[in-house]
Amino acid sequence: MVPLQRCSDGLFVTGNDGVTTIAATGDRKVEFIAFADRTIAYVKSALGYPAYYPVYPVRIDTPVRAVLMDLDGTSVHSESFWVWIIQLSIASLLGNPRFELEESDLPHVSGHSVSEHLQYCIDKYCPGLTVENARRFYFEHTDREMQAILEGRGKEGAFTPTPGLKEFLLELKARNIKIGLVTSGLYQKAWPEIVSAFQTLDLGDPKEFYDAIVTAGFAIRKGEVGTLGELSPKPHPWLYAEAARVGLGIDFAQRHHVVGIEDSGAGVCSIRLAGFAPIGVAGGNINESGTRALCTHFAERFDDVLSFL
Repeated sequence: MVPLQRCSDGLFVTGNDGVTTIAATGDRKVEFIAFADRTIAYVKSALGYPAYYPVYPVRIDTPVRAVLMDLDGTSVHSESFWVWIIQLSIASLLGNPRFELEESDLPHVSGHSVSEHLQYCIDKYCPGLTVENARRFYFEHTDREMQAILEGRGKEGAFTPTPGLKEFLLELKARNIKIGLVTSGLYQKAWPEIVSAFQTLDLGDPKEFYDAIVTAGFAIRKGEVGTLGELSPKPHPWLYAEAARVGLGIDFAQRHHVVGIEDSGAGVCSIRLAGFAPIGVAGGNINESGTRALCTHFAERFDDVLSFL
């Protein structure tokens, strides 16, 4: 965590009005303001809609009743594919097919909403251009590539189940632990990915296997009906909170019997702000985003996760 003298919106200053410390995640996406008796979090927004949330203490109580799992990177190795789609979108926006993202961009183009990823790239590479046009290119590339995958001619290795996922999911079922799948991805990108992974795993219909599946909904485009989803996903708490409370029927008072599994810094923050204990897994950007300190545990493999439940 990175110590700060003041919150980036200027509302809180270390040493004033009871504020003891202020610290930000390494990617500066979330700032934590600590008082003697409580902590609050300030979630920044590239789209101009930041928010404050209470930060609740978390722990893991047994028996664990539910496990909430991220999709991209945690359940399925797909982050490189979606980063590639972001890169294609910015290349189209710039009119430069040779454009490539830099290594330093990776924590900022995964784990958040599509619009947040695109706005970051616009701010860095093409200020003055609009996220609306970038989104248009994004969905053009996404629709084309997803159709190609469904027809068996898409990008090779786009969606590969994480090693050990099948055995892990079946063990959770054997322990009678409910399973929720949570993604910041819009339905049109998330659902084909889920179906593809389950075909590979030979686990049947994912709608029947999982106890709850929550996506960021449907894109808002002219001529179509969209849903809330681009301003409220990770690192905001709502996707994980809704999966547990609405999808699985678990009351907030029972939150210590719920854990979340994530490979991204945005996801770890989302779980933590929803009031659940985050278990970080290797392979994502948790270390790079400076959020490992927010994890209750950290695991290299799914086998390791089981030892924490």
